Amino acid sequence: MSFLEARGIVKSYEVGGRRLVVLRDLDLDVEAGEMVAIVGASGVGKSTLLHILGGLDRADAGDVAVGGASLTALSRQAIVAYRNRHVGFVFQFHHLLPEFTALENVEMPMRIARERPADARPRAEELLARVGLGDRLTHRPGMLSGGEQQRVAVARALVMRPSILLADEPTGDLDEQTADALHDLLREMHRVYRLTSVIATHNPRLAEACDRVVRLEGGRLAPQSGA
Repeated sequence: MSFLEARGIVKSYEVGGRRLVVLRDLDLDVEAGEMVAIVGASGVGKSTLLHILGGLDRADAGDVAVGGASLTALSRQAIVAYRNRHVGFVFQFHHLLPEFTALENVEMPMRIARERPADARPRAEELLARVGLGDRLTHRPGMLSGGEQQRVAVARALVMRPSILLADEPTGDLDEQTADALHDLLREMHRVYRLTSVIATHNPRLAEACDRVVRLEGGRLAPQSGA
């Protein structure tokens, strides 16, 4: 049994008075410690799939299981707990809080979880140092470059020590050189923190750096030719 498993996932939306089916009986298996890239055209449903895997959205049909435990029957409160404790998210746009420093942004998930400040601060400082921002702790997002902001977002995604990392076009808003540096960082964090990672990307270099590449097309996943 795979660590992260999706079976028969169906998801549709009401658009302009008609039903648009985005995911059709989709299956996915990700082994523990694996780094999988999902590629495909814009609007094909990559973000939707990540949201379902991470508990941000629910499928119309099908099941997601983590470590053999199904998420489908979980209450709303239990899904929130799963998402906060076991999943780290990195988005194309970092979604940092502009009025808070880099350190405070990284601490925020621990504050929300009501963990002790004495635990939160050292862990946030350690992660910012890991991503190369140990000298930017007191900088607010507006004082950081795009690449630095995304590094803060990576640190924030990892502060709760998740087992799963989900990244949605994490380099989509970065120039090529900065994107390459972020590729290396994601791979390093995946290894150091022993994550199971799923990355949706248009970037072929980031996809090639993953252990496996699958293509989302027509609502289903298939191995990427040549991967």
